[in-house]
Amino acid sequence: MRINLTKKDLVNLIYMQLGFSKQISENLIDDFLQTIINNLTKEKTLKLSKFGTFNIRQKKPRVGRNPKTKEKAVITQRNVVLFKPSKEFKDFINLKYDK
Repeated sequence: MRINLTKKDLVNLIYMQLGFSKQISENLIDDFLQTIINNLTKEKTLKLSKFGTFNIRQKKPRVGRNPKTKEKAVITQRNVVLFKPSKEFKDFINLKYDK
């Protein structure tokens, strides 16, 4: 079973389901992803209704350890993206079918 969904897979899904050309489908995906990235970097939070909320959180620097060499090193300060699914998304994922 394949677990990765690539941009090419999304383009093909739009091409097959909506009938757009592959070039238009690719442009649509690129624009959508770029809009998400731009909003997230500008506003630090992005809410997609009935899907979830993306947030940028800044992690502080800390001391880490290389598991192979046991050598200590400083892990620098960085931004990380967090995702919190909406209630509707959680409900959909946990939907139980009666058979």
